[in-house]
Amino acid sequence: MKLIVFTAPSGAGKTTIVKHLLSKYDNLAFSVSATTRTARKHEVHGKDYYFLSLEEWQQKIEEDDFLEWEEVYKNQYYGSLKSEVERLWRLGKFVVFDMDVKGATNIKKIYGDKAVTVFVKPPSPEILFTRLRNRQTEDEASLQKRITRAAEELTYENTFDIVLLNDDLEICLKKAESILEKIMLNQD
Repeated sequence: MKLIVFTAPSGAGKTTIVKHLLSKYDNLAFSVSATTRTARKHEVHGKDYYFLSLEEWQQKIEEDDFLEWEEVYKNQYYGSLKSEVERLWRLGKFVVFDMDVKGATNIKKIYGDKAVTVFVKPPSPEILFTRLRNRQTEDEASLQKRITRAAEELTYENTFDIVLLNDDLEICLKKAESILEKIMLNQD
């Protein structure tokens, strides 16, 4: 089974695309990431993320439980648990990820051809930054960190297998379906 990794800066639409695909394909399962950041009001532990304390995070590092992990912001870690991928593969599912560009790069290095990476490209950096501002999910300092990081992540575009332009959501979702179906058909 393949891993399908959707990656992009925050605000590019990768989460919307992944949720759409998960609602449409029964043989696709989401790899829930782990993080040390605080859960947002609507987020559920084990569904949106595995929310861990810094102490729990350190223990998992020591036990080599992560497939990949990164300190994205100061004391704010994100990563993928090996056990999550193994659990989903045992269920016979294609595993889909929604992650930042560095995590996607690491997954590709580990799995090679067993992983397909899809970079979701926003119409422009300005539109991306506007989307981030319009979310109103964080304070100004946090927003500025996210915008700075997003600008850097846009430079990774050409390092992934597929670039998916998200300038019209309906067209983008149809293209994402097409990409996924091609991956599922071309299994080794």
